[in-house]
Amino acid sequence: MTSLIQDVVVKKLVRHCDNRGFFMEVLRDDDELLKRFGQASLSKSYPGVIKAFHYHEKQDDLWFFPVGNAQVVLHDLRQDSPTFGETNTFYMGEDNPILLVIPIGVAHGYRVLGQEPAVIMYFTTMSYDPKDPDEKRIEWDDPSIGYDWTTKNR
Repeated sequence: MTSLIQDVVVKKLVRHCDNRGFFMEVLRDDDELLKRFGQASLSKSYPGVIKAFHYHEKQDDLWFFPVGNAQVVLHDLRQDSPTFGETNTFYMGEDNPILLVIPIGVAHGYRVLGQEPAVIMYFTTMSYDPKDPDEKRIEWDDPSIGYDWTTKNR
């Protein structure tokens, strides 16, 4: 990855380990990562599943994978952004515990990696409104994004 899409923020999480397991702070009010708190949600996806792409016009997302591992892809759709058209890939999960802030207008999706399910916990700056859902869909293989989801042998 060359550079982050504008307004995308990554917070590396720290595990405090001992002989009982570990403790890790995820999100704190003094992190100032979200403009405001709207909702927290949890979802589980099975190995090989691709959930992509969608974007929001009113809310920012903050993603965290506490269980499993995922390949997360962001694509900047904001025409007024200096990073318009750029794509970022992140490998998130148990093997790389990070928080990822996804701003309004940046398409996002993920693919579950490995042989185990992945669990995503995400926070948004607005609560979901079923009467006016802020979720615009783009196909996972949309040619305008042109992302290759396959694992490369290196």
